[in-house]
Amino acid sequence: RGAEVDSAGNGEEGLNAFLHKDYSLILMDVRMPIMDGLEATRRIRASSKHDAATVPIIAMTANAMQEDKDACQNAGMNAHIAKPIDVNELRFALFTHLQAARKI
Repeated sequence: RGAEVDSAGNGEEGLNAFLHKDYSLILMDVRMPIMDGLEATRRIRASSKHDAATVPIIAMTANAMQEDKDACQNAGMNAHIAKPIDVNELRFALFTHLQAARKI
């Protein structure tokens, strides 16, 4: 679909990637080694980078209980997609959050 994609093996790598490059959107796995996605998101939001507060971050996780969704939202994520991934749900989230980010 024409997207340029980077990947990170853990939350620390994801945080470092964000700090050194601009992204239109971040798909963040919640459970990762070294630093989980919740902590990586909190650190992204707390950083002084120009887009720290506005870059859309979408949680991707097998944890689908309401408390898991709340934890993602409290960490600063914009949306939550449960695994296994429903492709239509992912498309809708990408469209919604990329469109919203363009309006900022």
